[in-house]
Amino acid sequence: MSKARVPWKAVIGGSVGNLVEWYDWFVYSSFALYFAASFFPEGNTTAQLLNTFGIFAVGFFMRPVGGWLLGRYADRKGRKAALTLTVTLMSASALLIAIAPTYDAVGYFGAVVLLVARLLQGLSVGGEYAASATYLTEATPPGKRGFASSFQYVSMTGGQLIGLGLQIVLQNTMTEEALKSYGWRIPFIVGALAAAVVFYLRRSLMETDAYDEEEREDGASGEGRGTIRALLQHKREALLVIALTMGGTVAYYTYTTYLTQYLANTAGLPKQTATTVSFCALFVFMCVQPLAGALSDRIGRRPLLITFGIGSMLGTVPLMTALSTVSGFFGAFVLSLAGLLVITGYTSINAVVKAELFPTHVRALGVALPYAIANAAFGGTASFVALWFKDAGIESGFYWYVSACAAVSLVVYLTMRETRDKPLSRAEEQQQAENAVPVRI
Repeated sequence: MSKARVPWKAVIGGSVGNLVEWYDWFVYSSFALYFAASFFPEGNTTAQLLNTFGIFAVGFFMRPVGGWLLGRYADRKGRKAALTLTVTLMSASALLIAIAPTYDAVGYFGAVVLLVARLLQGLSVGGEYAASATYLTEATPPGKRGFASSFQYVSMTGGQLIGLGLQIVLQNTMTEEALKSYGWRIPFIVGALAAAVVFYLRRSLMETDAYDEEEREDGASGEGRGTIRALLQHKREALLVIALTMGGTVAYYTYTTYLTQYLANTAGLPKQTATTVSFCALFVFMCVQPLAGALSDRIGRRPLLITFGIGSMLGTVPLMTALSTVSGFFGAFVLSLAGLLVITGYTSINAVVKAELFPTHVRALGVALPYAIANAAFGGTASFVALWFKDAGIESGFYWYVSACAAVSLVVYLTMRETRDKPLSRAEEQQQAENAVPVRI
């Protein structure tokens, strides 16, 4: 491994905003059990959750638009500028959810406000992922990129843990009636305020050398950078991002976003127990991300991806089946953690793998748009599809669906090229060429 140091200021600066972004994104699903009836009062619990998660899924369909617009913006105006803009949009959307009126006050207009806020969040997150992945990868020297980029999922999971932690606190300090009445608004207010703070933190970030090099050579106008035409010159890489994301994103949202609802709605665990299980399992999951990222810097990215693909394809059905019958904390924790450890092979390195596929002038857009498309089609719909299977009385069909998605991605992992040693700038290409030439005496 390279002896170059990890630029912790850049890693922390890029990650802290990502943490707030994903706190706001995931807290919607964490508190859906409490506010679903406020916007959709009719029907049983599953029907209310279907409507609520339908809006959650719609937010994902805005992500390709955000990936296109903000990915283009990051390639033309810089990674720092895009990171600042995305967290601003997220703050506004969180505030909008916090003040959304209920069905009792204005009928279904409250659900419309909720929908608009989710669309705005989708726009923001669609650009955040690529800007963060690109920034963390470009700001880190070769030999450390797997480790540094793993902090994207450390921060994503950290955001979810903060949301779950706040939920545990509120569950133990407020009655369920109070949570359903007004308590669910508290986490969205916290998210809006936190995003406003991160806005100022991100303004102090330094731009990456790779982007500065591209801007000097191509001019400040950004002509030719971050365009669909430029991306189409890398169609194979774009399709590769969609295919390798497919299995990973379905598995990730199954064991994170949907897990709490699954344990409460299917296994029948108390909501507090289900939340605590998710919190503890996700905390361990967060801690192992840098370890797996560092491992990829030593052995390559493909071995980890292949391990995830095989584990998810073969392990999802038995794991989810076992989770449906758990009756206590320990069993649910062990099984949930097993699923999360399997998908670590994907989550810890997926950001750096995608960034390493594209050249600088189209890197952010190349990561953003295909990834957002895959998430819209598979990740964002995971909870909705799971609840649809449950409502139809064939819940086990969802387990096979997750396995099938992992199988498709596994084929890609087995056939793709290794990306670990790929240079990300012309300066790195030159350095790599110089290091490859033997010195003659």
